[in-house]
Amino acid sequence: MKKLIVILAVVLVAMLALTACTPQDAQGPDQVKDRIVVVIPQDPDYLDPHKAAASGTEEVMFNVFEGLVKSDAKGKLMPAVAQSYSVSDDGLTYSFVLRQGILFHNGSPVTIADVEYSYLRLRGDITGEALSSGFEGVVINVVDAQTIEFMLPEVNASFIGYLTEAVIPQSLTEEDLNQAPIGTGPYKFVEYLPSQRIVLEKFADYWQPDLASIKEVEFRIFADNQTALMSLQAGEVDVYPRIPTESLDMIPDNYYFVEGPQNMVQIMAMNNDDEIFKDLRVRQAINYAVDVDEVINAVADGRGVKLGSNMSPAMGQYFQDGLQDTYNLNIEKAQQLLKEAGYENGLELTITVPSNYQFHVDTAQVIAQQLSAVNINATIEQVEWSIWLDDVYTNRNYQMTIIGLTGKLDPHPILNRYASDYPRNFFNYANDAYDQLMKDALVATDQDNRAAIYREAQTILAQDVPCVYIMDPNYIVALNGNLVGYQLYPIYVQDIATLSFK
Repeated sequence: MKKLIVILAVVLVAMLALTACTPQDAQGPDQVKDRIVVVIPQDPDYLDPHKAAASGTEEVMFNVFEGLVKSDAKGKLMPAVAQSYSVSDDGLTYSFVLRQGILFHNGSPVTIADVEYSYLRLRGDITGEALSSGFEGVVINVVDAQTIEFMLPEVNASFIGYLTEAVIPQSLTEEDLNQAPIGTGPYKFVEYLPSQRIVLEKFADYWQPDLASIKEVEFRIFADNQTALMSLQAGEVDVYPRIPTESLDMIPDNYYFVEGPQNMVQIMAMNNDDEIFKDLRVRQAINYAVDVDEVINAVADGRGVKLGSNMSPAMGQYFQDGLQDTYNLNIEKAQQLLKEAGYENGLELTITVPSNYQFHVDTAQVIAQQLSAVNINATIEQVEWSIWLDDVYTNRNYQMTIIGLTGKLDPHPILNRYASDYPRNFFNYANDAYDQLMKDALVATDQDNRAAIYREAQTILAQDVPCVYIMDPNYIVALNGNLVGYQLYPIYVQDIATLSFK
């Protein structure tokens, strides 16, 4: 049995203040190490920070790259490559002053030209295609050797969040960026061996010299949870993020774990361009047939918050409460809706799931069993992560899929995923009223009004149900008993710089 479970609380959206403590009686390994091993379940999609879309990539490379601003553990955006910034009274001009003496990992100083290049590249000026939608129409102006301005065509309350995008050296080629990337973070890239590991090393000249006491970190890629657990039991890994709840009683006595909400929304997406799912009645029927409470108990051991839309309560005032009970289990209602839609004799459907996420595979198995009660035969198709990214996320070639949508520091990138003009709207969802709300929220200068708009948008999603909204599963991480300083973030990252051995 484990020594201690630390339950961490949700705080309002600045975003989530979580602290962990080491158990008093945990006895760590005898030898204090300069190197740690962290479990991750997948390869990165890109090492190029401007092209990476997978949250698992950000989880690792958060340690390597920084933007003009970056998040702290509470979700607050703090100056990083920038030393300070200001916003004009009309909300249209953002001015940033470059941090003095900041260096890239290759030892070269960060210049204002590097900053300009980085955001021009994101805007699409360098590659010929926009790598971020946040810089469309934005004028980027170098004022002097230390100052850069971003002039917006209209007020965008979410703009500051786009400046977490990485500042990179303008001297790097496209090939360099994806093979030997260079940033300004507390750790520098050493090597990447596909399906094996990503290795980072402490950057001795980091601008915050008091951080990063661990000299080297290996993010070891495990294809399945069982292998990862065996490695932890053998003392070969030090940090096991998102350890399955059923494995908690099997972690060694010289390890401990911490737990808290993770601002992630697990969904079962339905391809709204599929002829079957174009019918709202079918989507509603599936929602009535899925018992979310049973899923949470069966898959997360009850460690999850039931959801009714694509927003976690971790987002504080932006969260619309009450939607989680919109589609409680109702088999009779589900059968009636399927009959009205012309599927009285049942349906044959496929749920495509990334095989490296056992949590989602287990969820699919529970839901497939539940759907059989309304004569829906759901076949589970497990695919490799790279195939899921290509076929489902990029090419939208699927019927249903189960995945976790990671939280952001601002509500707009969370909910704008469903805007019809959003390039990564893999749900193929379209609703004119919803699109207008997304536009209105961006120019809302009053915070209360902005929050009300996002709550209204969640209500539309609950009514239109492009997905089955399942839960925000608790984040649980197992740690070497000698490690202290681990911090949970409201975004999907591992901040190695805060860790140290006692």
